[in-house]
Amino acid sequence: MIRWMVVIFLALVLISALTPWLHKLGFGKLPGDLRFRLFGREWFLPLTTTVCLSFVASLISQLI
Repeated sequence: MIRWMVVIFLALVLISALTPWLHKLGFGKLPGDLRFRLFGREWFLPLTTTVCLSFVASLISQLI
């Protein structure tokens, strides 16, 4: 269980480090990515970006 927690933590660190680079590529601004303000905070739900990145990860795993 500890191993999975470490893997999830490292994945979150990697994703947060790559976020500015992904924004430069246009991810996070795709149609279907929801951005709204609620309770004084800005919320962001990257639905289309998640589907696209999942598709790319699936293609990479099939090629390896």
